Amino acid sequence: MFGLLALAACGDSSEEPTTALPANAGEAVATYARIVHASYEDSASLTRALDTSVVSFVAAPDDDTLAAARSAWLESREPYLQTEVFRFYDGPIDNPTDGPEGLVNAWPLDEAYIDYVVDDPTSGIVNDAAMEISAEDLEALNEQGGEKNIATGFHAIEFLLWGQDQSETGPGNRPATDYVAGGTAQNQDRRGAYLTTVSGMLAGHLEGLVAAWAEGQDNYRAGLVAAPPEEGLRRILTGMIVLSGFETGGERLQTALDSGDQEDEHSCFSDNTHRDMVQDVRGVQNVYLGRYQRLDGSEVTGTGLREVVAAADPALADSLEARIAESLTLAEALVPPFDREIATDNAEGRARVQALVISLREQEDLLEQVFRLFALEVPVVE
Repeated sequence: MFGLLALAACGDSSEEPTTALPANAGEAVATYARIVHASYEDSASLTRALDTSVVSFVAAPDDDTLAAARSAWLESREPYLQTEVFRFYDGPIDNPTDGPEGLVNAWPLDEAYIDYVVDDPTSGIVNDAAMEISAEDLEALNEQGGEKNIATGFHAIEFLLWGQDQSETGPGNRPATDYVAGGTAQNQDRRGAYLTTVSGMLAGHLEGLVAAWAEGQDNYRAGLVAAPPEEGLRRILTGMIVLSGFETGGERLQTALDSGDQEDEHSCFSDNTHRDMVQDVRGVQNVYLGRYQRLDGSEVTGTGLREVVAAADPALADSLEARIAESLTLAEALVPPFDREIATDNAEGRARVQALVISLREQEDLLEQVFRLFALEVPVVE
């Protein structure tokens, strides 16, 4: 999870020449706002479809409806992961007062906080009849007593659909009968209520983000577009640099590589971690190039960050474009399941992960050069 964001000074401006912000910076901020809104619209659409599939599964749990719900979860991740580049600058998703990020995609998750695990069949909120299962109660329980005590969001739903991953070659294999009266686990009704509650919450949170970025409203988007372009550019670049280096390259990849433990992979229950890496990098590329391909095949396009950088330093703009493309290629080269890629006996897999980490760190360095090019403050994670 993301810690506090501090700001590091760029140096003494009397000694370092500053580059005037190119005239197209405001256009890039406006393009960014359109991409953010479209991305959240697509994500909200598929989280609502996920909620529909979850409700259908709980109403009639069997292998087919479980498979449909799992498929809907996987599909909903594709656009959402591309929105993670919109984090890290206290925008609508992670505003410290009311941002829903901790309720949407918090990780890592202690499975035993939610439901039974292999060595404890009565663990978790599901199996504690004294705990109410409602949106209000689950929101209050989220991260209560520790940051791994995740009660809501994508990964809570993932665990409730797949169960623990006990396999070296595939994902978790929770049976549909965990949701059938008299089936394979106790408290089937509470488990079903929990799953439908958190899926509905997730859809609602994404719809709230759509509203925050809608055009023509008195909302966050309006304030961003009206702000000086230097401030808009700083926020946009902050999301790009922190996601590239600290979050994806560090928390999600280097940590898992260092431990070799599948518990440290991002989407460990579904074995979808390789797609997490791909779409996170794609989100950075979307912002840099000023384009986003929507679910219906249409594209949102306009002035990207690349054009702003190129107006001041063409060589840096080219280097950063090539590095982001290389990071995407390396992410796409990861061989699922990710827990085998990081296994200590898989030298080739570990080398693929390490290559991506190195590329993302170089990407981070190039983005820092962009901050310094325009005399913007560089974000530092504490």
